[in-house]
Amino acid sequence: MKVFKTPLSRNSWLTLMVIICMLTLFFSTNVMAQQRNQVVRLAKIQVDPAQLEKYNTALKEQMTTAVSVEPGVLTYYAVADKSNPSHITILEIYADTAAYNSHIKTPHFKKYKDTVQGMVKSLELTDVNLIGVAKKPDM
Repeated sequence: MKVFKTPLSRNSWLTLMVIICMLTLFFSTNVMAQQRNQVVRLAKIQVDPAQLEKYNTALKEQMTTAVSVEPGVLTYYAVADKSNPSHITILEIYADTAAYNSHIKTPHFKKYKDTVQGMVKSLELTDVNLIGVAKKPDM
């Protein structure tokens, strides 16, 4: 077995390790601070079953547009209850309050609200704290 000698002294290694630890802490703290500023919301929506297809079309258009053109709109997941597809839950994540406030003033969001006005029977918005995320790297 070959042993390679390092050109760095013990003090240099120690300094390097301290720098790596500080950078790791800095970036971890930065990420945690960004997550603390995020607006994470659940929207629970009951849609008129007779208009569900039209509602889903309007929702998908609004979500796709928002994520593609607004840097502060980070995530949308919309799911429907299997036993009652007109009960929809949306997970929304915005970079911060300013991003959310900007989002609700956009033309595509206003178009969505106008389009679905007569379709939505009830809407409940709940602000939540993101506890954790686990997903495959390519998801």
